[in-house]
Amino acid sequence: MFKKILVANRGEIAVRIIRACREMGIKTVAVYSEADEHSLHAALADEKVCLPGFKPADTYLNIPLIIRAAKEKGARAIHPGYGYLAENEVFARSCAEAGIVFIGPEPDSIRLAGNKLQAKEKAIQAGVPVIPGSGRGLTSLEEAAALAGETGYPVMIKASAGGGGRGMRVCFDEEELREEFPVAKAEAGSAFGDPTLYLEKFLPNPRHIEIQILGDRGGKIVHLGERECSVQRRYQKLIEESPSPALDDALRKKMGEAAVTVARSIGYFNAGTVEFMLDEENNFYFMEINARLQVEHPVTEMVTGIDIVREQIRLSLGERVDYDYTSLAPRGWAIECRINAEDPDRFFLPSPGVIETYRPPGGFGVRLDTHVYQGYQIPPYYDSLLAKLVAHGPDRKTAISIMLRALDEFTIAPVKTTIPLHRRILSDESFAGGMFDTGFVKKFLPEEVED
Repeated sequence: MFKKILVANRGEIAVRIIRACREMGIKTVAVYSEADEHSLHAALADEKVCLPGFKPADTYLNIPLIIRAAKEKGARAIHPGYGYLAENEVFARSCAEAGIVFIGPEPDSIRLAGNKLQAKEKAIQAGVPVIPGSGRGLTSLEEAAALAGETGYPVMIKASAGGGGRGMRVCFDEEELREEFPVAKAEAGSAFGDPTLYLEKFLPNPRHIEIQILGDRGGKIVHLGERECSVQRRYQKLIEESPSPALDDALRKKMGEAAVTVARSIGYFNAGTVEFMLDEENNFYFMEINARLQVEHPVTEMVTGIDIVREQIRLSLGERVDYDYTSLAPRGWAIECRINAEDPDRFFLPSPGVIETYRPPGGFGVRLDTHVYQGYQIPPYYDSLLAKLVAHGPDRKTAISIMLRALDEFTIAPVKTTIPLHRRILSDESFAGGMFDTGFVKKFLPEEVED
């Protein structure tokens, strides 16, 4: 067992990891920026190290500083959480070179999963369906236009090294493609250090379904069922749930097996997620592998009873996966709302500031993962996520009722949050009926011009 783990992250996920470690009898080291001096994760950890500065590049993305902190504090392992260095191959290798265990996939798997084109090629070789498009990076606008003509519009441009919606553009004709291609290329180069783009056929009205996987060092890989992630804005998820109202047992089995097949093709280890698009005829297509813990992992935990963070630590110690999805006998339905410090009625304008009033929800079936408290100063330098509110019930209707009650109780003021938007979505008849896709949320928002 690890005696001490350094948590290379901040916010709610750092708190989540620290709590799991404490339950396992493992001491923790928190790293924090100057802006996070009074953060909850720094207060809860057994030890803490300040990373001088405010910006992520100087602090939470500073590999040498984080490795040095782990060494100085005697931490044998580092948990990266999600975001920041969680999918950074260089960081994973740096940990190994320093004799520190990186709690996550192997560097080679991170590299393969992070390159969307390579991951797509692995899926094709494994016999898993992929969205029609380019099988390699596009070298020029003319090559993209020629391929789009063969594939047929609309098409989607994607960054090979990308994620989170950056470098992605939907083009409905050649004129749009010629306008968007150079913009997407510049954005991909700026965001990921790699301007390589590829092209796929754009699927109208798809659903976004992801499968949670776990793999041990003995080569066994299992899935923990699906998460429905279609309620999103500009490719950023707002609400997730498990199971998905779109899947029956037969489709769930097929998608779970496909996810395991893709993961096995790259020798995947530890926790990860295989993402799919599901079209209107229930045909599914591989999109990508996220080689890390996901923001929305709590909904899977609630229905399976598996503590995924604890499993990550266990697997990193060489322990085995001794269960599968069927043996877990998943129970009930879980829904997660991401509570962000943003104003959804003003195009999601960030809302930093001091939380003067804070009343968290509670009661049967409610879980709240957060790092905020009354008097907390929301810094302007980082992601706007304040909390993940999760409702769990015996069925979807009950889970929605619990969530609506919890949202009504949840008070964070005077900063603006996405709580009112979640209330509107959860109260919608189409959402209640499970009839939605990735474009669903637009009807709840003011019209905005896509940049």
